[in-house]
Amino acid sequence: MTVPPARDPLDAALDAARRHLAALPERPVRPVKSAHEAGAQLPPELPRGVSDPAAVIDSLADVVEGGLLLTGSPRFFGWVVGGTLPVALAADWLVSAWDSVGGVSAAGPALARLEDQAGRWLLDLLGLPALSSFGFTTGCQTAHLTALATARHELLCRRGVDVERAGLRGAPAIRVLAAEDRHVTVDIALRYLGIGSDALTPLPSDVQGRVAPEAFAQALSRDPDAPTIVLAQAGNIHSGAFEDFPRICTVAHHAGAWVHVDGAFGLWASASESLRHLTAGVGQADSWATDAHKVLNTPYDCGFVACALPEAHRAAMSGTGSYVAFDVAERDANAWVPEYSRRARAIPVWAALRALGRSGVDDLVTGLHERARQFAELLAGQPGVEVLNDVVFNQVLVRFDGSDDLTRSVIEKAQNDGVLWLGGSVWRDQVVARISVCNHATTAADVERSADALLAAARQAMDVQTAT
Repeated sequence: MTVPPARDPLDAALDAARRHLAALPERPVRPVKSAHEAGAQLPPELPRGVSDPAAVIDSLADVVEGGLLLTGSPRFFGWVVGGTLPVALAADWLVSAWDSVGGVSAAGPALARLEDQAGRWLLDLLGLPALSSFGFTTGCQTAHLTALATARHELLCRRGVDVERAGLRGAPAIRVLAAEDRHVTVDIALRYLGIGSDALTPLPSDVQGRVAPEAFAQALSRDPDAPTIVLAQAGNIHSGAFEDFPRICTVAHHAGAWVHVDGAFGLWASASESLRHLTAGVGQADSWATDAHKVLNTPYDCGFVACALPEAHRAAMSGTGSYVAFDVAERDANAWVPEYSRRARAIPVWAALRALGRSGVDDLVTGLHERARQFAELLAGQPGVEVLNDVVFNQVLVRFDGSDDLTRSVIEKAQNDGVLWLGGSVWRDQVVARISVCNHATTAADVERSADALLAAARQAMDVQTAT
């Protein structure tokens, strides 16, 4: 009897991926399988013997099927999470197949050149100084960590402290000025760096979440000798608002402070001809953090950090040993980010940029803004519905009937319905529904369908409230 050839696990994975992607547009966005149900499909213990690899992949796909919140859906608006461009996904598969060390050029000279080009393309698209240093990180969390480590190095070096050798012993305390409404990853990065969250001086912002340059100036004047990091936002996490970068940078640099820009998603406005005014002057800062998966729609993980002072950046992050192979004539990626062992995560970025070109990136970024504006227009003016923010980029904040409880109820009903998924948050001490438009695949029809579902959930919640 002839034994049929074994099925290739790569073929099994490709089949499962194609099924998943093909179903995304129409599946309920919420998970339809609980953790308990998924766990019931798992083997009770580690098998004693080997298993057929293709069967393992089939089993893996079966376990996960239905047990995901479909963040890749064109109707997922819950967090600032993009979908994945097919070309970026395909490049990511190749990165795994190549299985190369992405941090040292000696292990992959071609990969090093691709990362170098991807980084320089991003500097250009994002309106950052061409001579900035850069690195590709796991995400914006690690991009903040890298940029703030560079700021820590530079600010203390000016005061005669070699923080990489001596640590923070005897060093003057670093102060951080930031908006009250900032992303938590900044606080976490300060904890990791030993600066501590107590170093933060939260500053009040206006109704759209912008901190006035005068507020930074007043805070800086209270202790002019303190080494200080000023945090400015390109895209407030709630409202999407952008701060006045030229004036903030002027005020901060006059006081000798370092300016770091949290541009996790908003920095991409620079790549849109019609939205570029939002980031005017952002290149005057000292460091920047963003995330390619949020707007460029590359797979996780794809953070990006850039610094205007390459020597400080390298001093803060680099290290080597006699056993490490490196080429002084080439760029070693691990000299600019925390990880030594890392995948070549810049390759999907390169593929996305190469496929889209400058005009395609512009269309992608502009399209997200247009879909967000469409969402706001469909919701605004409806009975009991209030859009709270100026929709300057891709964020829409909505509140229902002026009620925290009703807004929570609408969010829950909409999530359970499954047509769309949006998240809740607290803005100006009020519960809000937060809509983030980040997926390249989101169409005008997706937004119309989602708005209809959200309004239907609002009517149901209001009817229940009236009946009780």
